[in-house]
Amino acid sequence: MGMSVAAPFPAASSASSPCSCSAPRRLLSYPLGSVVDIACSVAILCQSSSEFSFSSPSDRNSRRMGGVNSAAVSKNQPVLGDSSGSKRLLTVRGVTGVTSDSASSLEKNIVDQGNVNPHVCDKPQRGRPLPFGSTAMSNGVNFAVHSSGASAVSLCLYTEGDLEKGTITKEIKLKPQVNKTGDVWHIFLPEIAPNLLYGYRVDGKFSQEEGSCYDPKRILVDPYAKAVISRGLYGMLGPGGNCWPQMAGMVPPIDEEEFDWDGDSPPRIKQKDLIIYEMHVRGFTRDPSSGVEYPGTYLGLVEKLPHLKELGVNCIELMPTHEFNELEYYAYNPVLQDHKMNFWGYSTINFFSPMTRYAASGTNSCGRDAIKEFKTLVREAHKLGMEVLMDVVFNHTAEGNEMGPTVSFRGFDNRVYYMIAPKGEFYNYSGCGNTFNCNHPVVRRFIIDCLRYWVLEMHVDGFRFDLASILTRASSLWDRANVFGTSDGPEGDTVTTGTPLSEPPLVDMMSNDPVLRDVKLIAEAWDTGGLYQVGSFPHWGVWSEWNGQFRDTVRSFIKGTDGLVGLFAQCLCGSPHLYQESGRKPWHSVNFVTAHDGFTLADLVSYNEKHNEANGENNNDGESHNASWNCGEEGDTSSLPVLRLRQRQLRNFMLALMVSQGVPMMTMGDEYAHTKGGNNNSYCHDNSINYFQWQKKDTDAEGFYRFCRLLVNFRRQSDALRLGEFPTAEKLQWHGLLPNTPDWSETSRFVAFSLVDLEAKELYVAFNASHLPVVVSLPERPGFKWYPLVDTSKGAPFDFLSDDVNNRTVVLAQTANFLNANLYPMLSYSSILFLLVSEDEF
Repeated sequence: MGMSVAAPFPAASSASSPCSCSAPRRLLSYPLGSVVDIACSVAILCQSSSEFSFSSPSDRNSRRMGGVNSAAVSKNQPVLGDSSGSKRLLTVRGVTGVTSDSASSLEKNIVDQGNVNPHVCDKPQRGRPLPFGSTAMSNGVNFAVHSSGASAVSLCLYTEGDLEKGTITKEIKLKPQVNKTGDVWHIFLPEIAPNLLYGYRVDGKFSQEEGSCYDPKRILVDPYAKAVISRGLYGMLGPGGNCWPQMAGMVPPIDEEEFDWDGDSPPRIKQKDLIIYEMHVRGFTRDPSSGVEYPGTYLGLVEKLPHLKELGVNCIELMPTHEFNELEYYAYNPVLQDHKMNFWGYSTINFFSPMTRYAASGTNSCGRDAIKEFKTLVREAHKLGMEVLMDVVFNHTAEGNEMGPTVSFRGFDNRVYYMIAPKGEFYNYSGCGNTFNCNHPVVRRFIIDCLRYWVLEMHVDGFRFDLASILTRASSLWDRANVFGTSDGPEGDTVTTGTPLSEPPLVDMMSNDPVLRDVKLIAEAWDTGGLYQVGSFPHWGVWSEWNGQFRDTVRSFIKGTDGLVGLFAQCLCGSPHLYQESGRKPWHSVNFVTAHDGFTLADLVSYNEKHNEANGENNNDGESHNASWNCGEEGDTSSLPVLRLRQRQLRNFMLALMVSQGVPMMTMGDEYAHTKGGNNNSYCHDNSINYFQWQKKDTDAEGFYRFCRLLVNFRRQSDALRLGEFPTAEKLQWHGLLPNTPDWSETSRFVAFSLVDLEAKELYVAFNASHLPVVVSLPERPGFKWYPLVDTSKGAPFDFLSDDVNNRTVVLAQTANFLNANLYPMLSYSSILFLLVSEDEF
């Protein structure tokens, strides 16, 4: 993949809701100051541009595909967000935090610490600076938050009813001489009432040019809040049609009952044995055809886990499940006559809170029930032998650039949490308006705390890091004293903000952390600022990478592109050309052909061009270079030859993925050939475009689901396809049309190999990506014969010749003359997998 997160927006028509607003179109270059990056989806601001600009593909997601080599930006060149140069923020309808008159409280509810209503809590006490967040203790709750530039801080408490009305229940002013230690503000509330929510009012200097954004009119969400509450239902507008109603964190109860993990322990599956399934929580069961009790929720996913068990995957990778605002891009879409949503969720509001609107319970118990539902999902997946990975987005947040909403981080410490240029602009290596300041000491402590929480408290098994190259960039104010606490070192030891670091402190900390070192850490090893690190991401021996080169090579070879046999062979071996020299193993390569963004597998063989008209952006969004092939006709067709070829190509891709060394990752819906109608950028659709179509999987008209299920489970049973080391000549032999005579020429489109296997004795795999049929000569093995297990040119069920296939002996008899002579005919664009069996077994 490479794309992920927030997608571009067009200048869309506004609906009647005050959430709607115009958004800028994508440009071929992004001059500083000419537009406001639209990741925050709130406004545009025009002024004269400077000469600072960079060339890029036509939209953000094309850069996220990993095709960053075409960008004109040096990997060391700063990429700034857009700045208006104005002291006054724009007022945008329906966005809390854009204008300072949006968050109000009643003065009568602001109290000093001696007069708190006894129904809220007993007299407040000094509290402790650690741990951060709200922490339940034996007789109360401790609150602690970091803010280096605040001059005044108040703790704001809400009941659920008052939050919905936008009224603060009680506000308690913190006294700097009592409730502040260093840069940490803290307070302890004894005997606090149950079912309360909280936020902070933070005052301080406001200077956009200096990057200081303190505003006492805002009520901020604690970055360490364990649940965040705003709207109760997915897609439901807030009061008055507000897309950004006031949010608040959950105050933990003093005497909460512990979750019943039922003896849960992590599966600890060896990485070489993983088969990852990338999926979307809501999209998996939201369609009525799922038949689950709670569609589109964590519990709905739990109900459908048996499908994944049957398919053979042993690891699910959840697209973002941190709290985000699905209404962030809310705008009327005249094409589908519905409203665009932030469906994918790559725009985080809070990194500790699970997405509450993915819970059947919604905001019940101030979000605590949503936490329990997420834990239930993890527990039940573990019971079925499946690990759970989270797709996490520590490269940016939903607050966007300086025109975005102030929800949390910006209001506490803008210059700490974000990469800020000298005049207050946002560096924009994420393509989404801001860049998280990952290697700042405070921020990396925050990230480590967050990851530990999800491992220790929520029992997740690992993480995939979106645009992970940003984790390697130097933070704002980078120098030895800032990073290491000492200035000892060479004179002038200063690094420009955003410079890629060979040993980034955050990645170092994660790699050597006693908790995190044993979980899966997977990097999407590029960003939108021109940094591409596939094969070179700092790894400390524990990091894997999404192998974008595998995707590009396999797509191009299978459709018949010349000059790729050598690189395709490298991919089959786990990409040693990328990983072996640095001491890594095949399983450090996460192989994939498709991901959530880009074409589905079915669309990859059905479309030459993207067809994103349903997005309402005149097909200007999305990646234009997909290495796809429609097999002769674009889109829907009744041509039988085209349809047959597409079925072969589907199977060719799946076979290439499952016989390659490394960790295969398949995408939700590809197992039944889900189509999005050629839409390769479906970020905004909460509808059937992104919903798993269970009736198609169950019908399985072309037998492709059966093929995938059998092939995935075959991989799990074959040790030869899950090697812990790169294959050597002792295990692997390359072949051409004749045994042991591979053709590595530029015009060759044929690759074959045999691989020693403990269970199956030996495997023979061949790919014919030519438009011409061939007859291959199989390696001689005296006393044995080659059993044709897989032939992608055959229709179901003969494409996978398992023991339960009726008339299997008839099929074998049809090819007996060839097999007895150690020959086999292969159609154009087809592939085979044979097993070596003794003659009496045949």
